[in-house]
Amino acid sequence: MKFIKNYKQLATNDQRRVVLDLIETAFAAITPQEIFKNNFSLDNKLLKIQNRTFDLTNFNRVILLGFGKGSALMCKILEEKLGELLTEGYDIDVVEQAFSKIQATLGTHPLPSQQNFDFTKHVIEKLSNLTEKDFVIITTCGGGSVMFESPHKLTLEQITGMNKALLNSGATISEMNTIRKHLSRVKGGSLAKILYPATVVNLLFSDVPGNDLSVIASGPLVKDPTTIQDATKIYEKYDLKAANVFTPSDFVETPKEDKYFEHVHNILFLSNHTALSAMEKRARELGYEAIVLTDRLQGDSRTMGEQLIKETPPDHILLAGGETTIKITGHGKGGRNQALVVSALDFLKKQLSTFPLLTGEGQGEVKHTNIVLASFDSDGWDFYGFAGALADRDTLKKMADMHLDPKPFLADDNSYEFLQKIGDGIDTGKLESNVSDLFIVLKK
Repeated sequence: MKFIKNYKQLATNDQRRVVLDLIETAFAAITPQEIFKNNFSLDNKLLKIQNRTFDLTNFNRVILLGFGKGSALMCKILEEKLGELLTEGYDIDVVEQAFSKIQATLGTHPLPSQQNFDFTKHVIEKLSNLTEKDFVIITTCGGGSVMFESPHKLTLEQITGMNKALLNSGATISEMNTIRKHLSRVKGGSLAKILYPATVVNLLFSDVPGNDLSVIASGPLVKDPTTIQDATKIYEKYDLKAANVFTPSDFVETPKEDKYFEHVHNILFLSNHTALSAMEKRARELGYEAIVLTDRLQGDSRTMGEQLIKETPPDHILLAGGETTIKITGHGKGGRNQALVVSALDFLKKQLSTFPLLTGEGQGEVKHTNIVLASFDSDGWDFYGFAGALADRDTLKKMADMHLDPKPFLADDNSYEFLQKIGDGIDTGKLESNVSDLFIVLKK
């Protein structure tokens, strides 16, 4: 297997192998090389991106800007494709990449840092005086909301505290980014105002359920439909006052003038549709009936695993994409995908105990049954340690053999340590694309 480092350890039965095959299929479908091969071409200064065409002979400069998880490789591919046409470029990612013309910064995520602030400040200074003869290509990736940041008023310490409070609040990604937009000089369409009147092509790599372009990386190039009033309601809903780092008086309205967006082309370049379609096709090739439940799954990580299992008909594979949330109360390690799987173990045990695996002579007709639940982050990093996890009857057997109870681990938000002990975390390391979380249920 190409992506899952501990494939042999995880592949303990036929149903698990099917699910692991689907996970590999998902990762392969969203690799940057595959996406650019199918959506991007440049022939004699005529640039084609999906169904749009741009004549680069109309411009004096071509500038590249990337931010977010996976943006470094995207920019590397673009740098190679543009060649001598590229004038200059800037990128920030959590992984390093060697460039010829692009100035690269190693940023931080999921919390901001001075490196992130300095990068954004530098980009603003460099790109604040563009003209109609400038052409800017931007790769906007998940995590860009933290990495591309320049606050209006708040200090780094305050912005870090704000992000910690949001991550622990249970707020959805849309709600979190509404708050972020109204504290920033570059989010919520503000970057479009900075780059005006240049022509801008924004390639969006969506990690947001439903692919709302105004939410991806807090929509730096998309006219913002939210207001200060919306941000204030979210502030009150999650009692963010308790964090004691900012107040609604710090909110600033985002640009609403149409002129700043007239020359901005926002193109959804990659989303979880790509991964879901690839998994659905592969599941059918493997002889299973496959259902794509949704590409915008949201809800509480602690209950979503049970819900997904209930939604799956017997002898089917259910697929979904989206992003669950979890309100952190403990002090352990883990992520929402790991917590989703571990939280579902009690329900999984009840489901499988209803259909025992009968063996031996004289027991009548044998019923072979299994339910495999997998939840994983498409960028290979579920906040801590693993990409995610899977669980099935083999997980339950190991729990019984080891006398291991998941409840204390869940109470301390310590799903990672539980999965380390049980051996069912999915280990890929950090990957190069990010299209939200993905979920699989196989019922046999």
